[in-house]
Amino acid sequence: MKVIFFFLFVLLIQPLKAQDSLYVSIQLLDKKTGDVVPNVNVTVLNGSDRMRILTSTQKGSIGFYAQKGVLVKTSYSHPIYQSSCKDISIPSSGDTLKLEVFLTAEKFTNLGDVVIKPVGTPYTVYGSQRLSVADFEIQKDGTFVLLAYPKRLTKGSELLVYNGQDVVNSFQVPGVAKELKRDFRGNAHIVCEENVFGVYVDEGRVKLANLSKEYFTRYVMPIVDTNESTVYFSNFNPDYPAFDYFSFDQLDSAYLKIVSVEDQLMMELYRAEYKWADVRVKLWAKQKELETGIDAEIWVGANYFTRSIYYKELYAPMFHRNDTLFVFDYYKDKLLKYDHLGNPLDSVAIFHHYQPKSTGWKKDLIQDPVTGQIYARFEKSGLTYIGLIDTNTGEIKERIQLEYQWVDKVAVHDNFVYYLYRPLESIQKRYLYKEQLPYKF
Repeated sequence: MKVIFFFLFVLLIQPLKAQDSLYVSIQLLDKKTGDVVPNVNVTVLNGSDRMRILTSTQKGSIGFYAQKGVLVKTSYSHPIYQSSCKDISIPSSGDTLKLEVFLTAEKFTNLGDVVIKPVGTPYTVYGSQRLSVADFEIQKDGTFVLLAYPKRLTKGSELLVYNGQDVVNSFQVPGVAKELKRDFRGNAHIVCEENVFGVYVDEGRVKLANLSKEYFTRYVMPIVDTNESTVYFSNFNPDYPAFDYFSFDQLDSAYLKIVSVEDQLMMELYRAEYKWADVRVKLWAKQKELETGIDAEIWVGANYFTRSIYYKELYAPMFHRNDTLFVFDYYKDKLLKYDHLGNPLDSVAIFHHYQPKSTGWKKDLIQDPVTGQIYARFEKSGLTYIGLIDTNTGEIKERIQLEYQWVDKVAVHDNFVYYLYRPLESIQKRYLYKEQLPYKF
């Protein structure tokens, strides 16, 4: 008898439930193509009911009952579509609600075939039948900023943002561009004849900032590197055979001189130029000394000796790796090491700059910004060699020869050497290449 009453209760309650609920049918479609999307995970929060998770059928449809007159919250997720949410207002009348929900596909880049080549084999990173690459810089995210030109750099140039597969942005450079330079933050700058444009790249979008050459030279280029609280900079002047490296603590605004670099022989010749100057030049130099407080010998040396074949611009770069500063003082044959505060740690002898005519030493040290390793560049008979400097001993144990002759603008990034090259007597434009180094730092 109890069983009969139970079935009667169920039969009576079903019509009441059907009157209070409504069937929701949702068709899931691709927003671009209109095709149905199967296997979409749909989360349904029906009023105050507990959450339900449904999966769309192969025909891209789902269905569920919802209480009339309530707000149902739904969310949609799929491996190759963007996640989305939709609020559905359930009407107070009717028995079925049909809806279409459009899903947006995720953005994918077709990388094409991946070719694995042996170490030392050149890859073409960027090549064009219309443009030659005049200069390049590699951003922190691996994006390339390319300065390119169709015929001659002085006749007009373009700036390209290249992600390794496609040119994602490009525009004409305002003014006559000469080169690209990277600042201490890793941002590229277009150096033109009259001004400088700072280039900021964010996900393919490019922003330009117009800087005066004087501001760029005086306030941007002297900064070597920074850490969380300290700025490292120099007072280097190409027309003076001595300069200093400093640190500036941004927390307490304290300056510290780290090291002084001087070519003593060049300084003697530089100051001695005053002795051989005529009377008018000496009078002019003395007048400048009274006006500025700068020694008259320096005025004569800067304006006359620097034009002679005997004057050589100083080269003693500083590099920052982890918490250590490295200063290559070639005028004392020392690699000097300092901590991040500028306190001296150690020094080792260096000799790879000796006999530059026979070794091909090019006064060019290159740091890999990813690994922090430091390399020296040599060039002999048109062939370029890259030597890894052991900062513990100061030695270069091996030199890696690049494949092509007469390459330009050599850079190292993440254990790859990048350079510009155009075959001699070829109609090919100048391409950007890379070669893998035999190191795994």
